[in-house]
Amino acid sequence: MALHKAAAPGERRFGRVNWLGLKTLAGREVTRFLVVWTQTLLAPLVTAGLFLLIFNIAIGPKRGDVMGVPFLTFLAPGIMMMTVIQNAFANTTSSIVVTKVQGNIVDTLMPPLSALEILLGYLAGAVVRGLFVALGISVGLALVLGIVPAHPITAIAFVVLGAVLLGGLGIVAGIYAEKFDQMAAITNFIVTPLAFLSGTFYSVEALPPVLRAISHVNPVFYLIDGVRYGVIGTSDSSPQLGFVIAAGTALLICLLAWSMLRSGYRLKA
Repeated sequence: MALHKAAAPGERRFGRVNWLGLKTLAGREVTRFLVVWTQTLLAPLVTAGLFLLIFNIAIGPKRGDVMGVPFLTFLAPGIMMMTVIQNAFANTTSSIVVTKVQGNIVDTLMPPLSALEILLGYLAGAVVRGLFVALGISVGLALVLGIVPAHPITAIAFVVLGAVLLGGLGIVAGIYAEKFDQMAAITNFIVTPLAFLSGTFYSVEALPPVLRAISHVNPVFYLIDGVRYGVIGTSDSSPQLGFVIAAGTALLICLLAWSMLRSGYRLKA
């Protein structure tokens, strides 16, 4: 009877992709945030709810309509998208930085995974977490405010795109950062300003021309605006143009992340 030779790890592929390894890495990234769901899923929902409550109490009744809809209705999609991208960024940065600090990043680099497979595995965790957060907030908006997405496919597309863009940026930041304070600095001085100065709390059409032009350079503006169109059917710019710009930015960031993973920059001794 013929004996079958056991397959080496590198041979467990179908075509040119190590699907088993990719699935395992993606599963690990999803499991990471599901295990501590009160911190990674429940906490963002509470924070988003508090944002809406505070803004409604402070200025909601006095603000009047924005772009033809009540202020709270205008605000809700922006809060949702801001929460999604912050969590997508946190998912990839924390995963990489923690393993680097603990010295077990080798567990990710040693298996027969290409740079693209590692990139896709990390992005899978960011996208799934982003979708979970978006779903939770959407259910809350429907139950409390009666907001039902006007264009659900568009909203989902921008949520996924936002998670990919900020997840990719999180990979770049996680590779670059060697300590937790460096990661915090990137979050505080890059990600948070991009999210807050993107039309989340206001229509950019109300800004002076110079600030309006600066806002249109911010790719997060197009993510916020696209989700706003998907949820309430109104936006400051063309959703099609916004999708193209955000997708192009996400592609460039993911290419940078792939290049860093491929070269082993700040990952290999």
